[in-house]
Amino acid sequence: MKQRTLVVVSSGLSQPSSTRLLADQLAAATVADAAERDIELRVEVIELRDLAHDIMNNLLTGFPPANLRKALDAVIGADALIAVSPIFSASYAGLFKSFFDVVDKDALVDKPVLIAATAGTARHSLALEHSLRPLFAYLRAVTVPTSVFAATDDWGSDSADGFLQSRVSRAAQELVTEIDRREPVEIVDPFALNHSFRDML
Repeated sequence: MKQRTLVVVSSGLSQPSSTRLLADQLAAATVADAAERDIELRVEVIELRDLAHDIMNNLLTGFPPANLRKALDAVIGADALIAVSPIFSASYAGLFKSFFDVVDKDALVDKPVLIAATAGTARHSLALEHSLRPLFAYLRAVTVPTSVFAATDDWGSDSADGFLQSRVSRAAQELVTEIDRREPVEIVDPFALNHSFRDML
């Protein structure tokens, strides 16, 4: 069985939050689909709410505190990413953007990413396409075709919930397909000596 790492980034501000609920549903669907393809996914969830002060300190000083460094390293080492943000004023949350501002500019190159968002009304649904997708395109990630949006009404009725679950399943399948076709991420130690002194002389 292949073993891979999935990191879930959730930037919900409340506890509990619909953003985290959607993130958990996406992660569960991805793990289930991966298991069917003989892939074992180790899931790590990063709650940006808990890192808000560290993110701001990093923006101000240029140095990540220990907990933020751990989260950044998890993103770098992940084989795939699920990124979920609440939508405020027709765009992603400031906390969400601030976190990806401090992620290394090359950390997401060719990394599969599933994007998702929550909001109070379906009028914000296009924010996935005009805000989140361009952000990850700039970071050179491979964003799966299906994005997932959940408004408040999507959690209430059976028909709306069924539509949401179908998108969750389809997006998860697309993410697993990208994970399956790639080799596991290898972390390169920047301080490792990769050449012998004889070759360097």
